[in-house]
Amino acid sequence: MTEYQLPKAYDFKSTEPRIYKMWEQGGYFRPSNDPNKPGFDPTKKPFVISIPPPNVTGELHIGHVMFVAMEDLMIRYHRMKGVPTLWVPGTDHAGIATQLQVEKDLLRTEEVRREELGREKFIERVWSWKAKYHHIITSQIRQIGASCDWERERFTLDEGLSKAVREAFVRLYEKGLIYRGPRLINWSPGLKTAVSDLEVEYSEEPGKLYYFKYMLVPETLKVSEAFRVSKGEFIPVATTRPETILADTAVAVHPDDGRYVKFIGRKVVVPMLGREIPVIADEYVTREFGTGALKITPGHDPNDYDIGQRHGLPVLSMLDREAKVTDTGGPYAGLDRFACRKKLWADMQAAGLAIKEEPYTLNIPRSQRGGEIVEPMISEQWFVKIQPLADAALAAVRDGRIKIIPERFEKVYYNWLENIKDWCISRQLWWGHRIPVWYCNDCGRQTCTRADPTRCAHCGSQNIHQDPDVLDTWFSSGLWPFSTLGWPEETPDYKYFYPTTMMETAYDILFFWVARMIMDGLEFTGKVPFETVYLHGLVRTEEGQKMSKSKGTGVDPLPVMDKYGTDALRFTLLVGSTPGNDSNISLKKVEGNRNFANKIWNAGRFVISALQGVGDQSAGERAQIPNPQLPNPLLPNSQPPIPWSLADSWIWARLQSLVREVERLFQAYQYGEAGRQIYEFFWSDFADWYVEVAKLQMQRAQNREQTVVTLARVLDSCLRLLHPITPFVTEELWGYLRRALLASPLSGLAKDWPEALIIASWPEPRPEEDWEAAKVADFTLIQDAIRSIRNQRAEKKVSPAKRIPATIAGGTKTDLLKEQAAVIAALAGIDPSLFTILHSLPSKPENSIALVAGPLEIYLPLSGMADLDEERNRLQKELAESQVQIDRLEKLLGSDFASKAPAPVVQKERERLAAFKETAGKLKAQLAG
Repeated sequence: MTEYQLPKAYDFKSTEPRIYKMWEQGGYFRPSNDPNKPGFDPTKKPFVISIPPPNVTGELHIGHVMFVAMEDLMIRYHRMKGVPTLWVPGTDHAGIATQLQVEKDLLRTEEVRREELGREKFIERVWSWKAKYHHIITSQIRQIGASCDWERERFTLDEGLSKAVREAFVRLYEKGLIYRGPRLINWSPGLKTAVSDLEVEYSEEPGKLYYFKYMLVPETLKVSEAFRVSKGEFIPVATTRPETILADTAVAVHPDDGRYVKFIGRKVVVPMLGREIPVIADEYVTREFGTGALKITPGHDPNDYDIGQRHGLPVLSMLDREAKVTDTGGPYAGLDRFACRKKLWADMQAAGLAIKEEPYTLNIPRSQRGGEIVEPMISEQWFVKIQPLADAALAAVRDGRIKIIPERFEKVYYNWLENIKDWCISRQLWWGHRIPVWYCNDCGRQTCTRADPTRCAHCGSQNIHQDPDVLDTWFSSGLWPFSTLGWPEETPDYKYFYPTTMMETAYDILFFWVARMIMDGLEFTGKVPFETVYLHGLVRTEEGQKMSKSKGTGVDPLPVMDKYGTDALRFTLLVGSTPGNDSNISLKKVEGNRNFANKIWNAGRFVISALQGVGDQSAGERAQIPNPQLPNPLLPNSQPPIPWSLADSWIWARLQSLVREVERLFQAYQYGEAGRQIYEFFWSDFADWYVEVAKLQMQRAQNREQTVVTLARVLDSCLRLLHPITPFVTEELWGYLRRALLASPLSGLAKDWPEALIIASWPEPRPEEDWEAAKVADFTLIQDAIRSIRNQRAEKKVSPAKRIPATIAGGTKTDLLKEQAAVIAALAGIDPSLFTILHSLPSKPENSIALVAGPLEIYLPLSGMADLDEERNRLQKELAESQVQIDRLEKLLGSDFASKAPAPVVQKERERLAAFKETAGKLKAQLAG
């Protein structure tokens, strides 16, 4: 087998790693205009994407394949357009996720907790974990085909990015935008750390609504006695979390609620504790919910916290880091939160303070990572004053400096930033960027510097210690677009490639990450971090369910790629997507697209075989053929040396229409629809139609070379259009095509092609020529005629090998039909010696089936379609079967069934009877004919 002879089957398992190695070793992933190399042209505008950095937890999921494939499509498209492209790869240290994985691994393999190891040794273990799983995750990203510049790969905890994080923190600290203080935060008892609002997932779960009495303090009764009294005046209150009663500091009612207005300003007693708290009025209270009275727990509910701030209420905390009751809970101190709930409610029932319980659907907050119920609680944490940053980020989208695709997500973006709260950035973890603040043990003040200090900046004491917390992972991720390019240093990469061009990610992290990158980019660089945000949807199961590993509904992409090939999975995800909309995936779709890759391969084998056939022509045969060079058919008045056949003109016009449409769709970010149209063109127009006509044309020596040139050109263009979507099979096949052309008499077609498709030029759209529409219309008419005959053959169950007679009245298209008679006969299965084409017919031929295709009248003699005796027997058999059903249904409907059965059932049987009668009528008519 020569270097341009294709194997019979496409072997993606051996091809994909070989092709990727070729790309990487060839340096094709590096930008063509590199500011660090000679010949750099600063005037060329680059196209830049910073990859959403996957976590170093070693688990590739379908969402990774989606964003890698989508971004790779964008990068390959712009690279082929001749634009200097840079795709910066990297990984995220993922503080909570990674620490959790390593802690589980230590417990499973060594039965050791991190506290037993100590901070320093534990972090060493995490770095070892990172080294192992970083290699796994980057290898998997390569397997997807990512054409990243791996020489520029970054990690959020590497030296350069750590410097950027320190610089960003210090700048915000010096501006007074970072502060530390007690605030209500989300606390994860399992992870033992604060988590942000965005790291809390809510789920509807069954629970209870507990109704109880808040006893009003009588003027003549001591408080110490009142809390045990169940008689007298009380305010009924409902809660879903009875244990938090222990930290209540008020009961609130609506100021216009006639039921309770008389109690405003009086005191009530906390059940079982005897603590006196006020009754307050606040318009936040919903009179229609529960009892219309609301217990206020500022230390354990965000809404209550806001009410408490308005009314100057004390803030009590009744849970500790372990979610156990603190001394605030009096006799319940030390109990687990849920054990406390049970015991407190039992005690209140015994004291006559409980009214009732009723089922209630709760919206439960759970930790995104740990899964346990999150507790709102007061904690000393670090925060960013976010409003000034949010205002700038809002303006950047509103004034058009940043465009969000699809546009409807702009409203979601605005709503979140307009209602944003200060960002809790501290985490009680060991793995991550440690907060660069030192406390003086002597004067008690803080020191925050760009380099680790040795003494207090205020009193000079060396008796200092660093804050033990680390920064929220999203703090470093927010700097990603510019920190990866060298910021805060003015590196050549930063000056040329920043701002980046595109931020492509899933819509569900618009707030987690995208908004923070915009805020940080504007704050620290004075520029937007990217021009466009493209949001893809989530990938769901075939039934539309959210994928869940724990529920067994996830699709592991690695076995799918191993079974069907990377191109098949990429094509499925990309062509099935539209901006911002979720898409469903099924293995049947992936299998179908594996078949498409095979279709591409087989069409390529045919074209390359045809090229070899041109090379095998004798000198005498070639001497009889005019100059084979083909001028550009789209230039005005251009004519090839041999007139193009109708099929040649049609496929070229269809190809140019496709190129124009794909370019329009790519510019509109409609990549899925573009892929679908390329698929339809290749499978139907090219492989199913033109290739079949080409086989006929190549039987004539004078048409052979012209046809092969057209085949090669169309295949080349299709492979270029498909390359951003299915890079492996197209690169492999294009390489064979290039080598076959260079080894053939048609080498001039490929003399300017580069050595690899990845850097070949993108097909540029050209204006439509005057001749295109007419040629497309003519060939479409020929297709309609062939389809009509094929459909009738299938209906009559005519053997594919049988050639039948046919007569066509063409009218004004008679000359066209005569020119295309050989094509029609070959593709419709017509016997050329029994094929008649006339302008018109004086009368309809007897015993014939009449078909209409546009202006054409087609007649197929029944005698030619099938053996008349066999056809008569078939029709009689079908008629007898229909009559049996008619008799049965008439008997059924004539019985008491019609009066006893449900009306819809009776109607259905009547409809069946009518259908069988209609069928019988048609069969009788066919028999009469």
